[in-house]
Amino acid sequence: MTDLTWNSLLRDQIAWHWTNQLRDRLDGLTDDEYFWEPAPGSWSVRPRGTGTAPVQAGSGPMTIDFAWPEPDPPPFTTIAWRLGHVIVGVLAVRNAAHFGRAPTDYQSFSYAATAGEALAQLDAEYATWLAGVESLGEAGLARPCGEAEGHYAESPMARLVLHIHRELIHHLSEVCLLRDLYLHTRQQTRREAS
Repeated sequence: MTDLTWNSLLRDQIAWHWTNQLRDRLDGLTDDEYFWEPAPGSWSVRPRGTGTAPVQAGSGPMTIDFAWPEPDPPPFTTIAWRLGHVIVGVLAVRNAAHFGRAPTDYQSFSYAATAGEALAQLDAEYATWLAGVESLGEAGLARPCGEAEGHYAESPMARLVLHIHRELIHHLSEVCLLRDLYLHTRQQTRREAS
């Protein structure tokens, strides 16, 4: 039996999903889709000072809606919000904590004003993540995550990698579903108007 290399298996898991099931589905994302609010009171990324959530975070002209603790039930979120969460909370914060990216968080991040800008941010953070995981090698997967991961500080980096991959698959699948809903809702609206 050959020796397994867990690092390459973990990277292949997300790279296969990214290449074969996800990234092409995001191509052509329009600004209308990006900001579309399918439910009243949806949280989104918005121009500074225009949000209705208790808190708007971000360092640039755009902010992301949020509150902590999260309301119950949680508000519906737009594609813009979900991409912002993936870019910042799932990838950029971890890239900063573990792989040399400049420090960032929800408050200091400059959120995308367009769908194209958001996809460029997503691609950059994903590439940094994948290269960072590769840089861990086999031994790095076993080392503790460290204090950046709070009460998971003693968990091995492999557990963090698996968690981030689940988060990417989960949230970006939601984005794809919202794109489908947007397309089918708009088709129905056009038929009703004719």
